[in-house]
Amino acid sequence: MPLSYEIYSAKHSKNDQTKMTTAQFDCQYCTASLLGKKYVLKDDNAYCVSCYDRIFSNYCEECKEPIESDSKDLCYKQKHWHEGCFKCTKCKHSLVEKPFAAKDERLLCTECYSNECSSKCFKCKRTIMPGSRKMEFKGNYWHETCFVCELCLQPIGTKPLISKENGNYCLPCFEKKFAHYCNFCNKVISSGGIMFHDQQWHRECFLCSGCRKELCEEEFMSKDDYPFCMDCYNHLYAKRCAACTKPITGLRGAKFICFQDRQWHSECFNCGKCAISLVGEGFLTQSTEIFCRKCGSGVDTDI
Repeated sequence: MPLSYEIYSAKHSKNDQTKMTTAQFDCQYCTASLLGKKYVLKDDNAYCVSCYDRIFSNYCEECKEPIESDSKDLCYKQKHWHEGCFKCTKCKHSLVEKPFAAKDERLLCTECYSNECSSKCFKCKRTIMPGSRKMEFKGNYWHETCFVCELCLQPIGTKPLISKENGNYCLPCFEKKFAHYCNFCNKVISSGGIMFHDQQWHRECFLCSGCRKELCEEEFMSKDDYPFCMDCYNHLYAKRCAACTKPITGLRGAKFICFQDRQWHSECFNCGKCAISLVGEGFLTQSTEIFCRKCGSGVDTDI
């Protein structure tokens, strides 16, 4: 905002009806007569130009020189500049009667401010000018007209979208180009999902074929290409250990022993008399019992 001063020239008028003393036309500071000279009024007191400049002048932020009464004083946020010193800090173009912005106590024209401080469009790499609408997504910015679907090129705006490495897509275009369909509900899988036997399921659609329990966070077994939770698989299909009668699943690489039509957990395949492990050892059988060779030597065995 420019500050202006009124400078007057003092003289007697022949038509004055009131006689004035010469003291009324003396400088308030140096007391020199102001008759016939220019002076400045401040708070109803008159000052010669020299005294006024020395006492009251503001100092220019740019050149640090006083802004004298015959110069324009441009003021912004209680700081002052000569008219010729009021320039963009970067390009040095005058800011008088032009829009400008301040950053870190520096004055910048709108173009320099935009180049230095404004966001750059992720698509076209050009500056997003202050006051224009911009879109933000995953920490990047776009012009509204640049934030478009990679396939149909229509503006996405605030509509739902799905992001891929090569760009952003509106939902219809993403489904057309990339989407997989759930083997259970036949609806689009937009994210995540479960792969089983080269087929995909929504996580919430991947269920036990027996009890319909969700399996996405559970251990499961497969039978005839159908998934089953462990409880259902053990109940319906798992073979039982001939020693402990618990299911044999083979999960996590667990080993088991088969002999004729019977199975044992590896840790259950022990001599029925001395309980020594028979894994990797010769053994003898009698009816449903198994024995090490030493214990089975006095027993009528099948082998």
